[in-house]
Amino acid sequence: MDIDGARLAATVQRLRRRGQANLQDRVSRVRATLVLSVQAGLAAGISWLVAHELLGIPQPVFAPISAVGTLAVSVGQRFRRTMELIIGVAVGVAVGDLLIFLLGTGPWQLCLVVTSAILLTVFAGGSVAILIQAAATAVLIVTLSPAGHSLEIPRFLEALIGGSAALLVTALLLPLNPVQVLNRAAQPALDLLANQIAATAEGLRQRDRDKVQHSLDKLRDHKEEVASFDEAIQGAKETATLSPARWHRRDELTHYAEAADPIERAIRNSTTLTRRSITLVEDAEPIPDPMPTSMVHLAESVRLLRHEFAVGEEPERSRERSLRAVSEAAQAYTEGVGFSGSVVVAQVRTVASDLLVASGITQQEANRLVREAFGDLKKNKRVVKSEQSAGKSEQSAGKPERTSEPPPAAG
Repeated sequence: MDIDGARLAATVQRLRRRGQANLQDRVSRVRATLVLSVQAGLAAGISWLVAHELLGIPQPVFAPISAVGTLAVSVGQRFRRTMELIIGVAVGVAVGDLLIFLLGTGPWQLCLVVTSAILLTVFAGGSVAILIQAAATAVLIVTLSPAGHSLEIPRFLEALIGGSAALLVTALLLPLNPVQVLNRAAQPALDLLANQIAATAEGLRQRDRDKVQHSLDKLRDHKEEVASFDEAIQGAKETATLSPARWHRRDELTHYAEAADPIERAIRNSTTLTRRSITLVEDAEPIPDPMPTSMVHLAESVRLLRHEFAVGEEPERSRERSLRAVSEAAQAYTEGVGFSGSVVVAQVRTVASDLLVASGITQQEANRLVREAFGDLKKNKRVVKSEQSAGKSEQSAGKPERTSEPPPAAG
């Protein structure tokens, strides 16, 4: 009974922790989408009010639909999305109203209207978004409109009002903070890079192949994080362009905009580093202590880069850590590595160069700093080795003098 009671208590405790974790995750998701939700509600209300009160449309269905549809799309594409919505609604309204005017309503008319709207959009070279909007609008036209003998041109104006209301809310009334958006979007990509480089370093210290393999799998599956980061950059640019209240943030976005490509390269090059680390462990090559230490510095450089970007500081500390990583890699190379180890050292240099470029300096300058950090330390190590060799030579030279005396008599 005591054992069963302990197991039951442990199970309850695990469920409680899991429930708390799920609740925290849900609260975080709500906080992340709170502003977007308020924006959507505000845009829908404004669009309905304008269409109903100013244009006198009795039931302005398409205005709030267009507003919410514009805001539902990923940030960074809202202006283009608004244009697509208007074009899609125009196609759907034109095809739907025309065929209803000629043929009336009914199931087979619905089939014909949707098919015609899609084919017309494809023929015109419209995007998938325009195609979907045209088809959906055609469905609404057929199902919501009674059979009549007049064309419903005001629906086009409703779409224009809805899209414009969405842009009004996001640009003037409730604009997002572009830097906060970028900080939130950059965190998954940078955390992935930092955590897996650090895990690779730990795997090398322990010669744990499985741990390094796990890091490799994580790094290979990075497309979602990078895509979210790129999308957020486009959204931040859009907000900083459309919203006068955010114009002063344009300079702050420069670092992020220029950092996206080198960060993605750093992830790819870290994947090569980790893959070669697996071979290094499998082949039982030497792993000097500075080798995993260099990776720890790389991981810390990524974390510092994220922090300094977030607070708007010049990423000096991140650059310093990247160069320390290169110096440690040089020391590892000097102490002696195998073939795979030399590749790992080269990849540390490459990733450090990527991070330096991400911090805002040119590729040429980054390459120069990496060469200096690597070469200077190698030179110093040669000096140390020469001094050690000289000391050993002196000891060897002094031994005959100390042993020139006859050995003591036995017993």
